[in-house]
Amino acid sequence: MKFTISKEDFLEGLQQVQHVVSNRTTLPILSNVLLEAEDGSLRLTTTDLDVGVTGSVKAKVGKSGSTTLPARRLAGIVRELPADEISIEVTSKDVASIKSGPSFFKILGLAKDEFPPLATFEDANEYKIEQKVFKEALKMTSYAISNDETRYVLNGILCSFKEGLLTLVATDGRRLAMVQNDVEFPKSLETEVIVPTKAVNELQRLLADDGEVKISISDSQIAFELNDNLLVSKLIEGNYPNYNQVIPEETKERISLERESFLSTVNRVSLLANEKSNSVKCVFGKDQIDVTANSQDVGEANESIAVSYKGPEFSIAFNPEFLMAPLRNIDTDEIFLELIDEMSPGVIKTTGSFLYVLMPMRVSQ
Repeated sequence: MKFTISKEDFLEGLQQVQHVVSNRTTLPILSNVLLEAEDGSLRLTTTDLDVGVTGSVKAKVGKSGSTTLPARRLAGIVRELPADEISIEVTSKDVASIKSGPSFFKILGLAKDEFPPLATFEDANEYKIEQKVFKEALKMTSYAISNDETRYVLNGILCSFKEGLLTLVATDGRRLAMVQNDVEFPKSLETEVIVPTKAVNELQRLLADDGEVKISISDSQIAFELNDNLLVSKLIEGNYPNYNQVIPEETKERISLERESFLSTVNRVSLLANEKSNSVKCVFGKDQIDVTANSQDVGEANESIAVSYKGPEFSIAFNPEFLMAPLRNIDTDEIFLELIDEMSPGVIKTTGSFLYVLMPMRVSQ
């Protein structure tokens, strides 16, 4: 195997696939990237047996072939090479010689035969969605995924293809983020699957603002094809909780807020939130909200926001980080805060199909 490639292209290809590689693996081959050179391109593939990603970059191929080389070490070398052009030659024993300007490296690889193949999707259900739409939907929801490994069905995003909608839901039990988008598919392809966090993170790296992503779903795996890349992942087995039960059917108060200024206010006030209770309180009065926090050891903070509010005076406390998370990840100027009372969940909505449910915190007066 012999090829020449630009440093920029090679590094870009490695960076697209190297995040999947685990630092702690008992199988040496899983630390490697599979390189396959033919027909003017170099294909790169990595996997940790749960998630696999493959992509291709342009290369001048002198002799087609394949090998596997240590992914992170290879990326480290390529990043530091002095010249823009890199020549790589691999022997039949998977020893790679890397030349660039005055630099020369020799790396020991492993045979391609040991590399686990990615799943195939011959008879899978297929769906298509605009990359930009999918990218924004993941951004609006993925921060609410649970990292509590004892509730493994929550360690991913629910993707529900039903009634002409793709609904994405993420929850950790204390908050829930949901967004819906129109997607065309026949009723026979209605399904619900849970995509694990690692695959969601990789997908967010690969999604662009143009073009479509093709989604293929089999019994236990999902694949995303986009921009000459393929991401394959196992699905999380199990039943996702009934998220509709968490969403309040009716709320009493609906307050319109300017997202950026509300986010800034909560951010400033939260600097003095008590580390133990970690809450900020929103006190609703006539045409204003007072956002407050206090800590016996440190002091207190209070900031008022003018709003259109004519309801009864009451207060509700939230975890500031959970309150700010959706505000950072949606880009509409106006949001709506819907409330029932101080002990019921609060709901943040936009004019679109985004919804966020947040449990209040009990705080001592």
